[in-house]
Amino acid sequence: MDCAPWSDPPVTYVPATVTRSAKIVVAGGFGVGKTTLIGSVSEVKPLRMEEPITQESAGVDDLRGTPHKTTTTVAMDFGRIHMAGGRLALYLFGLPGQARFQPLWEDLAEGALGCLVLADTRNLDASHDALGLLDNGGIPYAVAINAFPGAPEYPESELREALALDPFTPLTTCDARDRTSSLHALITLTEYLSEQRSAALMESRR
Repeated sequence: MDCAPWSDPPVTYVPATVTRSAKIVVAGGFGVGKTTLIGSVSEVKPLRMEEPITQESAGVDDLRGTPHKTTTTVAMDFGRIHMAGGRLALYLFGLPGQARFQPLWEDLAEGALGCLVLADTRNLDASHDALGLLDNGGIPYAVAINAFPGAPEYPESELREALALDPFTPLTTCDARDRTSSLHALITLTEYLSEQRSAALMESRR
């Protein structure tokens, strides 16, 4: 019987145009859309480390806003996207949303250039653990409100107050299911990081 020759699966290499790369983490509460956002923008097949939600999570993981959610990230999500005409590669690491994974958050956030924090207006308090970790670690971040259908809308000033954001911290909205919308949120973050980097360089030259 003839057998087809075995071959390695195709590998998606970093394009030769890439001259810079950066590690970006995507954080936020449980079920806020981190896996969805990374999946919508990644130009390679995203790596997802998920497990089914079991009975043991009852009373621990809040499913009120996502009653049809059947899996949860237990380690990380990973994706890659190219920006600036293909010259910049962003490596995206999605953090698990539950506070019990905080030791893993700290490991995954190490070396990150910045963070995009997703928030849900139905449960803004769920973002506070991630925001506190970033503030304590000195990692700059932008916040994107993931616009779930039927979620309440609030003025920007009220959102900033509820999330205890500094005036200069970028705050935008996105639909994590939509690639263009998610890209705009990442662009908001990268522009903010670029501005911070330029300001730090100018300060060091004084």
